[in-house]
Amino acid sequence: MKIRQNARHFASRKALETPVVRSVAVSGLVRLHTKIFMGKADPDHADARKDHLDAFFECTMDTYLEALRAGYSEAEAREITHVQANFDFYNHGWTEMMEFPGDELEDHYERYEEFFTTWGITIDDPLGEFRDREIPAAPSTPEKLENPDHPHAEGGFADDVYVENEDGELVVGGQAEPDEVDVSEAVGVGEEPEADTED
Repeated sequence: MKIRQNARHFASRKALETPVVRSVAVSGLVRLHTKIFMGKADPDHADARKDHLDAFFECTMDTYLEALRAGYSEAEAREITHVQANFDFYNHGWTEMMEFPGDELEDHYERYEEFFTTWGITIDDPLGEFRDREIPAAPSTPEKLENPDHPHAEGGFADDVYVENEDGELVVGGQAEPDEVDVSEAVGVGEEPEADTED
């Protein structure tokens, strides 16, 4: 998958790992991700998906932290949560929200199969053991799976994590964490970033 990575991502990681500010960071990150993906949704259905997305993304914050504990890099841990979300989008027929084409679902699953298997995550059950609450239902659009439209998907990046850095360069595997990270730059802790800059 192709994702972005900048100082704010590392600050958000630090905030999530810091008990004092973790809840603020979770709230900020959930709001941000819901806003981003509602913006990609069919406008006729976006509002009906909000509560579902809020709850789903909150569960993936625990996935992210557990992936970091398992030794995955920041980029890989974040990609794992995006893969979970794309499984969920696919299951609901929300193809316009997907970040990679539906025919790459298995490829992304297989890359993280060891982690997914450990936590009971499958394409059909994207949260696995990280489902720690009731996820509000949202209307599906299964008819879109028959002739999927993926306006926001980028194919061809299923073999590794591809990171676009602050200079616009594509780095395979992601960047090394900086020596100094300012937690005040984290989403939800400092000023809220623009929704289109934090994929």
